[in-house]
Amino acid sequence: MDQKTGKKPQARPAVVIGAGPYGLSAAAHLRQLGVPVRVFGDPMVSWRENMPPGMLLKSTPAASNISAPRLGHTLLDYCAESGERRYESDWDLVPVETFARYGEWFQRTLLPDLTRTRIVSVDPTPDGGFEVKADSGEFVEAGAVVVATGLAASARIPRPLAAAAAVDGGTAAGALVSHSGDHGDLGHLAGREVLVVGAGQSGLETAVLAAEAGASVRVVARRASAVGFGAPPDHQPRMRPDSPFGRAWSLHGFTYYADAYRYLPAPVRSRLAHRVLGPLGAWWLRERFMASNVGVTQGHALVRADRVDGGSRIALRLGGGRRLEADHVVSATGYRTDLGTLGFLSAELRARLVPSGRDTSPLLGPGFVSSVPGLYFTGLPAAASYGPVMRFVVGTEFASPRLAAAVAGRYGG
Repeated sequence: MDQKTGKKPQARPAVVIGAGPYGLSAAAHLRQLGVPVRVFGDPMVSWRENMPPGMLLKSTPAASNISAPRLGHTLLDYCAESGERRYESDWDLVPVETFARYGEWFQRTLLPDLTRTRIVSVDPTPDGGFEVKADSGEFVEAGAVVVATGLAASARIPRPLAAAAAVDGGTAAGALVSHSGDHGDLGHLAGREVLVVGAGQSGLETAVLAAEAGASVRVVARRASAVGFGAPPDHQPRMRPDSPFGRAWSLHGFTYYADAYRYLPAPVRSRLAHRVLGPLGAWWLRERFMASNVGVTQGHALVRADRVDGGSRIALRLGGGRRLEADHVVSATGYRTDLGTLGFLSAELRARLVPSGRDTSPLLGPGFVSSVPGLYFTGLPAAASYGPVMRFVVGTEFASPRLAAAVAGRYGG
């Protein structure tokens, strides 16, 4: 109790960095538990600006809900309130634009005081807290920090392509190499020859959308028979347990028992994080892919990339002596958290973070806490510790209540 005012001193807030599905969900759960919280970020920015028009979510409507601490905030609730078409069955395909609007509605409803600025630095304080600075110049003394930066700074580009990407500036005019997450619109590829490296949903859908926009497209994949598509809802095995991703024992376990994942040996966690729910096109993409005349070269690893024709085109050299040439290469090779890219964390904090085995993600304990007390990670950075479900929106259902409870415990809640 303050002797002068007679009021109880206000606790330092928990700062949530990031305003995508995981950041918004974590903040909503924290607030419900009475934890003072500040959220920094541009709501759903990656979904609004870094995904091309016409993209559809691979997940079903039921697996596309952002976890909220109380009823009334599902995708279907948003559709009912906004008057948009209802997305509710496993056959309904959710447009990325609808999902982005749903996330923004979630934010306006539950976190209207969100701060639309970027965090530029987080430093530890002597008493175990954190000093957080925004690019607006605001400083916040925080009792806990939740990193929910999603895909930001996590784009993975194979080494042979990385040098070319660094030279030409990614999606800048005249660029030869980009990441699939760099494209808000694929119309600029019309009339060009395009190679898409990667055969997961991102690669296959990018290839289809680029072809539909007027590009000549070829998918390049390392594995033989890499291009494949999932089974539609009525072709799922009946005798296996259900999950948001389909019927399978492994998918059921990784979704609903993610906490047990932490106890697996580090090499096993690393392998499963990249293989389970790995590269596979959605069932509904098969027909469009076949109709789009996208070429396929698979079973050949990427060896090197060279600029040709005076630097105006790029040639990929593949294993087995294969060579492909194009005007542009899209690297649809996913995302991977690298502690070195979390530049807003001070060098001291990054040095204190224990990595998850050979992965470059932080090792997380109960409640998604890192090796630095008071510093938590959720979403993609948590996949190495809690499993591949953390790469999908449905993972907020598992992560957010547990993380919020852990942070509330730090506040004495």
